[in-house]
Order: sequence, then structure tokens, then C-alpha cells
Amino acid sequence: MNVYDQAHNLAQAVTESQEFQEFDRMRKQVEQDEGLSKMIKDFEQKQMEIQAKQMAGEMTQQEAMQAMQSIMPYIAANPAASSYLQAQMRFTLMLHDVVKIVGDAVGMDTMPNI
Repeated sequence: MNVYDQAHNLAQAVTESQEFQEFDRMRKQVEQDEGLSKMIKDFEQKQMEIQAKQMAGEMTQQEAMQAMQSIMPYIAANPAASSYLQAQMRFTLMLHDVVKIVGDAVGMDTMPNI
């Protein structure tokens, strides 16, 4: 068995998965709408800033959660943005699960975040 061939088979299975198909469809929809694309980029930038502050010890878990809750209505008000982020989350979770399965098989207790 060639590991690289199997990796290509896995890549094909991922791209054919419902999670990827929905994420890809939503991503293309977002790319077609400049305002929506900017809204999502701004939201994701704010998320990264909050996470960076939390990791640097500049923000507690509770403060981070409050900050995220304050920006969530911004996205929730737009069904397309909300749908995109939900599809992205489902796809990311699936990828994380795949990495965990491989990591568990080779005895790695902790896997890097995707």
C-alpha cells in the first residue's frame, strides 16, 4: 500500500464530502458578494484579535467570550454570513476529526489545530 496514493484518495473523499461541498458552495457565494466578503473578513479578523489577546494573557476566558458575544449579532443578522460560518465550522470539524484519527493511529496524543 502506497501512503501517498491513499493520501490522494483521502483528499478526493474530503472534496466529495457533504461538509466540503456545502462549504465550497457557500465560499463561492461569499466571494461573489463584496460586502458579504468584507463582513466575514472583518469578523474573522476580530476573532483572531480576541484569540491573540487571550493567548497573550491580555484577556480572560470570560472577557473573550463576552467580546465574541458582542460581535456575534453582527454576523447573525446576515443569513448568508451565518450560513457560511456554520458551513466553515462543520468542514473544519470534519478535517480536525480526520487528523485526530490519523494521529491516534500513529500514537500521537496531541495534534496541532487546523
